[in-house]
Amino acid sequence: MPTTLESLAPWSDDRGNRVEFEGTLPADARIKVVFRGSGNVLRVDAKARLAHLSVTFDCDGGTCEIGSSAGVPPFRAIVRVGQDSTVVVGQNVSSTGNVVISAVEGTTVTIGDDVMFATGNQVRADDGHPIFDVTSGKRVNRSRSITVGSHVWLAFDAALLAGAQVGDGAVVGFRSVVKGRIPNNCIAVGAPARVVRRDIAWERPHLSVARPYYKPDASTVKKSEAYWNLTEDPAEQADGGTPAVRSVRPGVRSRVRRVLGR
Repeated sequence: MPTTLESLAPWSDDRGNRVEFEGTLPADARIKVVFRGSGNVLRVDAKARLAHLSVTFDCDGGTCEIGSSAGVPPFRAIVRVGQDSTVVVGQNVSSTGNVVISAVEGTTVTIGDDVMFATGNQVRADDGHPIFDVTSGKRVNRSRSITVGSHVWLAFDAALLAGAQVGDGAVVGFRSVVKGRIPNNCIAVGAPARVVRRDIAWERPHLSVARPYYKPDASTVKKSEAYWNLTEDPAEQADGGTPAVRSVRPGVRSRVRRVLGR
C-alpha cells in the first residue's frame, strides 16, 4: 500500500523510507510525495525554494536530493525515482513550469547549480517502457544517466533524453532534444540537438523585466564570471557524441558522491 505525504517535514516509516527537511515552505507550495517501496530518501535543503514538488518513489533504494535556493524563482518539478536510482538537483535551480524528471533502473540524473528551466522541460533517463529487437529479443532502449552542468539554460519544451550530457554555461534551444553530449558555453538546437554557436555566455536578467530595457552588450548586466568561458571541445566534435564535456562543478560532484555513498 503506497504512502502519500502532502506536506514537507521530517518523516520516516518502518520500511526505511524517510524525508529529511528542516525548513519551512510557503503556505501555497504544493507538495506530494509517494512511497511505494522501501529504503527511499527525499532530502531537501532547509533553504530550498519550492512552488510545486511531486516525487514518486516507485521501488526500493531511491534517492532524491534538492539543494538550497536564493535570489532566483522557485523550483517546480514532477519527479519519478525508480529502483536504485538517484536524482540530485543543485543550488539555485529555477523553473517557470514543472520540470519532469525520471530516473529508473539504477540511473542517476544530476542537475548542477544555477540551472534555469523554462516551461515544458523533461529530463528523462528512461523511455518509460521497454523496446526490444524482435530478432534477438534484446533491449534497444536501455536507461542511461543524465548530467546537466551548472549555469545551463533549457528553453521552452527542451528535453534531455537517456545519456544526455550538457556542459556548464550551455543553452539548449526551443523544443530541442538532447541525446548525446553538448559542450560548455554553446547554443544547441534541433532534434537531435546540434551546436550552432560556440563561445557564448548567458545571464538571467529578463529582457523586458530587468533594467536597462535595451541590453546591446555585456556592460548592461552583471556577469557570472565563472561561466564566461570559451567552448572547450573541438568544433568538429561538438555535436558528435564522444568528446569530454565541461560539466558539473566540484561542489555538485561531491554532493552526488555523498548521495551515492562513494
